[in-house]
Amino acid sequence: MAYVAGTSAGRDGTRPGPRGEDVPPAERTSLSARARDAVRQRIVDRRYPQGARLVEREVAEELRMSRVPVREALRALVGEGLLELLPHSGVRVRRLERADVEHLYEVWEPLAVQASRLAARRVARAAPGELPGTAALRSSLDRAEQAARADEGAREVAAHTAFHEDIVALSGNPMLARTMEQLSGQLQLLFGMREEPEHMRAQHAVMFRYIAAGDEESAAASTLLHVRDSRTVALRSLFDDD
Repeated sequence: MAYVAGTSAGRDGTRPGPRGEDVPPAERTSLSARARDAVRQRIVDRRYPQGARLVEREVAEELRMSRVPVREALRALVGEGLLELLPHSGVRVRRLERADVEHLYEVWEPLAVQASRLAARRVARAAPGELPGTAALRSSLDRAEQAARADEGAREVAAHTAFHEDIVALSGNPMLARTMEQLSGQLQLLFGMREEPEHMRAQHAVMFRYIAAGDEESAAASTLLHVRDSRTVALRSLFDDD
């Protein structure tokens, strides 16, 4: 099934949702966020494969929403790098080329390392007792292990993504969080496309141990190793690198 994003703001008399023009701004923002999350998930799990054109009207019907929040969601996903504008009109799911993957890792590596360093620093400076963010990290690790044992790839990818997002949240740096949010969708897509060797799952456990111990430099070093191994695995999986 092909999907092509429309650009007109015409009314859709058969759609099940309310007309976007009649929805209060706050509610429309919420609908747009829901649409963005739904389309992003369909890209990540490849229900919308790379290169597929997205039709605004068809996506709206599938999500049972009006076209206005869907249009806003598609524009936001262009900004995230998951969709790209077509020369004349519409959007399509972006194809990840080798250069895209290399550029993504070049940006993600220093941010991921700094996130782990700041998270460990925050743990070290906290009052006695475990920070809530540390418990969230442990929970993400547990979910990833459970998914791996059950051979549930999509759930494992979600848990690994959550683990990295939990580190950013624990860092306590809102600017870092906003920057990483721009990469989140592309990282999810990449995690879902490459294999996840067992040693990389073990690296997450090492990262957690150093962060939970408040050891900044060891947390940073273990994260650097993990991201560089991830890059090697991604390039080998996607482009048959030796």
